[in-house]
Amino acid sequence: MDLTIKANRIFKDPDQSQKRYIVMKGSAGSGKSVDTAQHYILRLMSDPGRNLLCVRKSDVTNRDSTFAELQGAIFRMFGESYKKYWYINSSDMRLECIANHNQIFFRGVNDEKQREKLKSIAVKRGKLTDVWIEEATELTQSDFEIIDDRLRGELPKGQFYQIRLTFNPVSSSHWIKKHFFDRADSDVFTHHSTYKDNRFIDDAYYRRMERRKEVDPDGYRIYGLGEWGEVGGLILTNYVIEDFDTSPERFDYMVNSQDFGYNHADCIGEVGFKDGELYLCREIYEFEKDTGELIELADKRGFNKSLTMWCDSAEPDRIKMWRKAGYKARGVKKEPNSVRAQIDYLKLHKIHIHPSCVNTIKEIQQWKWKKNEKTNEYLDEPVNFFDDAMAMLRYSIEEERKPKARLNILTGGI
Repeated sequence: MDLTIKANRIFKDPDQSQKRYIVMKGSAGSGKSVDTAQHYILRLMSDPGRNLLCVRKSDVTNRDSTFAELQGAIFRMFGESYKKYWYINSSDMRLECIANHNQIFFRGVNDEKQREKLKSIAVKRGKLTDVWIEEATELTQSDFEIIDDRLRGELPKGQFYQIRLTFNPVSSSHWIKKHFFDRADSDVFTHHSTYKDNRFIDDAYYRRMERRKEVDPDGYRIYGLGEWGEVGGLILTNYVIEDFDTSPERFDYMVNSQDFGYNHADCIGEVGFKDGELYLCREIYEFEKDTGELIELADKRGFNKSLTMWCDSAEPDRIKMWRKAGYKARGVKKEPNSVRAQIDYLKLHKIHIHPSCVNTIKEIQQWKWKKNEKTNEYLDEPVNFFDDAMAMLRYSIEEERKPKARLNILTGGI
């Protein structure tokens, strides 16, 4: 077998451990997900009877994360000859080792229906022995317990069960810290890595992370150093992450909203309002896509063109393109201190976030006020970094914050 393996030395110990829980926190760009994908491809090829389950909070996000990483690992390792060793069904997200029929499955734990699917996984050979939980901080502890309970029963000699969690440590109050890091447990192997440990990282990304050190010290602590995020200074805490009915008829009204981006994320949200509370039903969160590609994606995802779409008024050309595509795109009207006014409104109204909106969840968990490093006091100004979904939320409340805007839309005055 002719294969290519590229590995970072820092992952040698977790890759060799046979403990039940491998808990890997780290910065963005540390290589932990790439290593994990390569590790599982090698493990499943060399050990008959092992099967892997990949979990994200929302099952659809597996396609661009765990499935993409595993597929990429196969292509890198075997090149054009990969078909000799792995069967890949991209449409159904199925991977199977041809030599021993070990399989890889992909699931979510968004709701009770998805959780039930975890119990119905049937493998061709052996048992379900391995679980990879990517972006593990998205999951609740009860989600984890359901997964953990799935790995049970006697195994052949030499085999073992194992769950690997990979994540950025967004909050020091997270259950993962309390459960795995704050107490001794002989079944747990904890691991820490940063982008500085990744010898394959490109120079431009390295410089980007170094710039973040100056722009957003708190964010750099999480996404640059892989350290637990502090809860102090958070802008929004009045939100809940929960499954809810996203049917349009249950809301008083709905809007789409969009923060334009390319090098940073372009974020589109579908937001419902009921009894003064805000419900984020779904999101699009994409990097390096032009307006035409985003319109095509929104069409494919079925975003409702009849809804008003509030956008950044600083991008009139993009707004025009969305209007030509049939969307009711409009620019928000900015006034002095409008950002602070939008934040004040959001802080006073409960925000419900559907679990599938994983990028908004990540941002809201770490969106903070700037801090004066000399006095250690928080300033009355948000950190202008990793806040694309937060801008989308700010734009979504234009009609709520300015009742006249809603009146004009209803009467055709805009």
